Formats: sequence, structure tokens, C-alpha cells
Amino acid sequence: MLPIRSLFFAPANRADLVAKFPRFAADCYVIDLEDGTPAAEKAAARDGLAALVTGLRRSTLPGVLTVRVNEPGSDHYLEDLAAAWRCDIDGVVIPKLEDPAQLFPALHGLRRREREAPRESPRFIVGGIESIAGVAHAGALCAADPALAAVYFGAEDLASELGARRTPEATEVLYARSQVLLQAKAARIMAIDQAVVEVRDDSHFERDASAGRDLGYDGKICLLPRQLAVAHRVFSPGVDELAHARRLIAAYRAALARGVGTIDFEGRMVDGPLLKRAERIVALAGRPGAGAAP
Repeated sequence: MLPIRSLFFAPANRADLVAKFPRFAADCYVIDLEDGTPAAEKAAARDGLAALVTGLRRSTLPGVLTVRVNEPGSDHYLEDLAAAWRCDIDGVVIPKLEDPAQLFPALHGLRRREREAPRESPRFIVGGIESIAGVAHAGALCAADPALAAVYFGAEDLASELGARRTPEATEVLYARSQVLLQAKAARIMAIDQAVVEVRDDSHFERDASAGRDLGYDGKICLLPRQLAVAHRVFSPGVDELAHARRLIAAYRAALARGVGTIDFEGRMVDGPLLKRAERIVALAGRPGAGAAP
């Protein structure tokens, strides 16, 4: 599965917004039955889900299509999952995961769907880790099942639960943000960074995306179409970064051919781990639609 640089949401009760998905180049589109859909409209939105997905499948979507269900503790959870898996979607997004057992209904539905309608690219789950209990159990959640392809870090719910004051630097959630990232990487799954709710502050979004990329995140939650291009640029290798990686790979491979395993490359000591990092940068740049960021 290709890296998810952008997780792009639209409310399930807003068919007009969902219908615009094909206009925008996201890596992962999310029809949102949870926070984006008011409580009074959740049942109707769920009933209309199949029509939304069918309409989108008549168009060409550059990325994968998912549905975010309501949280596992919700009365809507099981009905949301059943409705989602009846549709032609690539995966489901489950918010506020706190215990691996909460994944079982989603996994059951996924495996049943795979048996009934097998396909070349496997369906998957994206989990949201956005509470104190979720962060505390992040390791068990990330390693719960191979079908869990990615997790996202949700800072707003966590901050509310902690009673933290939100700051532009987000230092109040840095530990949790790092913990979710670490556990995702340990489980060899993708990590998607927090949303920026200051939707009119584009510079804030870019700074926060860059901070997440520096930590090691693979992509970012996007709430507006204009955030997509920024996320793709930030989470794709830059021109200079890519050129440096290619030079490093060539120099290191030449050294290996001479029986040398550690080299001085452009003033830095380079060995196996730095080679792997460079190879990953080149691989990311080679993904469809990635290009190289300026």
C-alpha cells in the first residue's frame, strides 16, 4: 500500500461536499460518519452511504476511498461498519481506539467482505489514537492485526481530555504525538499526523506539517482542499533531498564494491542505516504522483 500523505475528510451528511472528492488529489478520501456528521443526521447519512460511494466510483479517484465510522463506544458503531463494508470502499477509519478488542467487529466485516468480493488490493483499516487510554495502549493497538495499515494521531480530543492548553508549537501533546509515531513505526505501519483546526492559517498548517514530517510522520489529516498540496509537498522528498539521496546511494554502493562499509560522504559518516534512509527517500519520490517537492 502506498504511503498516505493526506487523509482528507468530508461529512457523510453533505453529499455536495463528498461529490467534490474527484476534483481534489488526495491520497486517502474519508466519508465521515463521525464528528463531521451531526448526531441527528447520522442514521440518515449511514442510509445514504451506498449512493455516495456508487456515485464516486463512477469517477476516477487518485487515492483510496474510506469511511470513518463512529467510535467503538457509540451505538452507531456496529451499524456503521455493516453499512460501510456493504459499499465498494477500500477501507474503514475507526476513531478513538483504546483497546485492540474494539477492532474485532471491523476485522470480521473486512474478512467477510474479502471472501465475498475478493480483489487484488486488500482492504484495510486506519485507526485513530486520540485519547489518554489510546496513547497508553498505542503499542498493542498498532500491532493488533496486519489489516491495520495506518493510525492517525488526534490531538484535539486528547488535549480536551488532558485539560491541556493548545499552543501553536503543540508542545503540550508532543509526548503523545511521538509515542503514537514510535509505536506505529515499531509495528511497521503508517503514521498520520494531527489536524490543524486553524483552517484559515495556512502558514500554521505548513509549519505543523513540517514538524510532523521532521518527527517521522508519513502524512497529515487535511480538513480543506487547499491543505492537500501542502501536505503532499511536505511529505514528499524535496529536490535537494532527493539529489543528495541519489548521490549517497551511488557513493555507498561504489564503496561496498571495494569492500568498504563506512564512508565519509560530503562531510558525514555514512553506513548502512543512512543508506536505508536514502533508499526510502528515492522510493517515496518514485510513487505515482509524488514528484519532488521544491
